[in-house]
Amino acid sequence: MAKKPDSHPVLSCAAASVWEEQLLGGDNVAQWQAMSAAGYSLAEAIGRDAEEVGGLPEAARILVLAGKGHNAGDALIAARILLADRPSRAVSVAFVLGERDLRPLARRAWRELSALGASVTQLAGPGDAGIGYDLAIDGVFGFSYRPPLRAAAVVWLRWANAVSARMRVAVDLPSGLDEPEAFRADFTYATGIVKSPLLGAANAGRLRYLDLGFFADAMPEDEGDRVLATEVLAPLRAGRPAASDKRSFGHVLLIGGSRIYPGAIMLATQSALRSGVGLVTAAVPETLAAAYAAAVPEVMWVGCPETPEGGLALEAAGLIRARAERATWVIGPGLGRERESLALVAELLKGGEVPTVLDADALQPDLVKTGDVARVLTPHAGEFARIAEECDLREFATASRVTVLKGPTTRICAGGPVWHSFTGGPVLARGGSGDVLAGLIGGLLAQTPKEPALAARRGVYWHGLAADYVARTQGQVAVRTLDVVAALGPALREG
Repeated sequence: MAKKPDSHPVLSCAAASVWEEQLLGGDNVAQWQAMSAAGYSLAEAIGRDAEEVGGLPEAARILVLAGKGHNAGDALIAARILLADRPSRAVSVAFVLGERDLRPLARRAWRELSALGASVTQLAGPGDAGIGYDLAIDGVFGFSYRPPLRAAAVVWLRWANAVSARMRVAVDLPSGLDEPEAFRADFTYATGIVKSPLLGAANAGRLRYLDLGFFADAMPEDEGDRVLATEVLAPLRAGRPAASDKRSFGHVLLIGGSRIYPGAIMLATQSALRSGVGLVTAAVPETLAAAYAAAVPEVMWVGCPETPEGGLALEAAGLIRARAERATWVIGPGLGRERESLALVAELLKGGEVPTVLDADALQPDLVKTGDVARVLTPHAGEFARIAEECDLREFATASRVTVLKGPTTRICAGGPVWHSFTGGPVLARGGSGDVLAGLIGGLLAQTPKEPALAARRGVYWHGLAADYVARTQGQVAVRTLDVVAALGPALREG
C-alpha cells in the first residue's frame, strides 16, 4: 500500500475549481457522492467540536442558511444527519438567495431533509433576533463567492449574526469573508480542499479540514501552502519493532530552567517523556535538580552550576557536553535572559553537532545564527519579530533553520512550502503551552534527527490534537497546561 502524504495542498479558488472539475466533471453521480461525503463529514465534525461547549442537546434547534449550490447541499445534508433518529430536534432553513434557484443537487438535499416532516421548517424571512439556536450552519456562499454581498444576503446574515447561537459554523468559507456583514463563525470546515482565502480570514473562527479523498490518487501542482493531515502521525500509531531497547528511539537533552522560571523546563521535560523518545536527560540549575528528580524520576536530571541569580552558569558547558551522548538538544524553556546563561547557550551552539530545538529566551537574534547544525525554532509572533529582522516566514526559514511560528493556526516552514496545522485552539492560550510543544518536538526530533521539518510537523499537529481532546473532554476553561501533556496518549490513539 502506497504511503499517504502527510499534508495536502491549499489551492486558490480558481485552482480548486479546476481540480474539482477534473475529479467530478459533469458526472452527477460522482458529484452527489462527494456532496454526501461532505455532508456526513460535516455533521460528524460538528458533533465532535460541539463537545467543547457541552455537546449538541437532544432537543437541539438548528438553523441552516442555504445558498443555491454545493455549499447549500453540504449544509442541508449535514442538518439531515444531525436530525436523523432525534425526533426532538428541529431544523429551520433559510434560503438566503431564494428556493426557486436551487441547483439540482442542492434541491435533492433539501427534498431529503424536508421529507423528515414537521421537525423541518422553512423560514419566510428573518425573524425575531431574540430567538435562540443551538447551532447555526452557514451554507450560503462557497469559494465561487465574489464581493460585494447582495442586499438580500446582508439582511439574512445580519440577522443570523444577531440571533443567539451556542455554536456557529461555516462550510468552506464564512459567507462574505471579511466584509462587515459577513457571517461570523466559530468553526469553518473546508470540505475536500482548503481554499487560500480561508487562511487568515477574520470571520472564519477555528479552521478544520475535512479530507474527502480528493487527493487520494494525485496531487495538483503545489502552490506553496499546505495543510497537515492526520497521516503525519501514522508512524507513531503503528506498532514498534519487538527487538527494541531504549536506544532505539533516541535521546533528548533539555537545557533550561532558572530560579525565576522553574516550571517551564519541567513542562517541557514531561512532554518529551510522552513523545516516544527512549532517553530523556535534563540539565537544570543544581538547586532545582533534587526536587525535580523526586517528582519525575525517569528523567536523568543533571544539576549544573548556577549564577547568583539562579540561572545556568557558563561553567556548566563542560558538564552538559559530557552528558549529551549525541542527544538531540532542546534549549530555552525557563532559561531566563541573564547574560551568563545566554553566553552558555552560545558556547554550546558553537560546538554543537546534533539537531537542536531553540525555544523561549534562547530565541535571540545572535543565537539563532550561531553554529551550522540543523535546528528547529519555535517562536510566537513577538519572538519571531525579534529574530526575523523584517523577513516573512518563508524568507526566514531554511532547511537547517526550520521555523515553527506559533499562533491560532501554527505554521511550519523549512524554506519551501508552508505547512498549516488546524489542530489546537483556546486551550493552548495558557502559560506553558509553548514549553510543552518544545519538549514534544525535541523528543520527536531525537527519533528522526535527519528530518527536523518532519519532527516539527508531527509535534505541532500532535500538540494541537491533545489540546482539542482536552477541550472536548473537559471544556475550554477549567483546564491546566499539564492536562495537554496527559492528553498526548489518548489523543494519538483517537486521532
